[in-house]
Amino acid sequence: MTSRQAGRVGTSTRILDVTERVVQTKGFGCFSYADVASELKITKAALHYHYPGKAELGEALVARYSMRFADALAVIDSGGGSALVKLDAYTRLYADIASQHRMCLCGMLAAEYQTLPAPMQAEVVRFFDRNAHWLERVLEQGRSEGTVRFAGSACDAALLIISALEGAMLVARPYGDTENIWSTAAAILSSLDSTRGPTGPTAPTGPS
Repeated sequence: MTSRQAGRVGTSTRILDVTERVVQTKGFGCFSYADVASELKITKAALHYHYPGKAELGEALVARYSMRFADALAVIDSGGGSALVKLDAYTRLYADIASQHRMCLCGMLAAEYQTLPAPMQAEVVRFFDRNAHWLERVLEQGRSEGTVRFAGSACDAALLIISALEGAMLVARPYGDTENIWSTAAAILSSLDSTRGPTGPTAPTGPS
């Protein structure tokens, strides 16, 4: 890679970094090329060079976020352990995002789904599908090894976990209280843990 190519890659990454932060805190409809260009101290023309339009920028943004999340799931898998260990690590992915006072990018975009360009809509759906399929596999592992219990199908349980975590992040926003995500994570893990009696969720402990 030449120095000029490296510079292009660097600028492209910085554009995505800034846009991701803005979208995670304000939403896709609330950022403009002018805002991003101003923060990066580049011209709007330079920004358009890398991403011709907002739709192209948004698609690249979601694709990168989804791939990064998939890489995190692969790391969890590579660590081995029981299904509960993997599920705990999964909830911490969301808690880490919340600790930065941000929303899950795709959770934020889901709220704006009807106004998104079709390619972005497809990427958002792909993100949730990938997460649901991973959770299904882990839940089935837990049911097989006897460490996890849940009613109904693994598919339904997976969607419930995603909905609970995304919802917890959303509800926490107006309160500015990231402890809500830890409380939700604790409740999810407690309800799935086959070694616990029907005593209800434990209190949140926060990051260790």
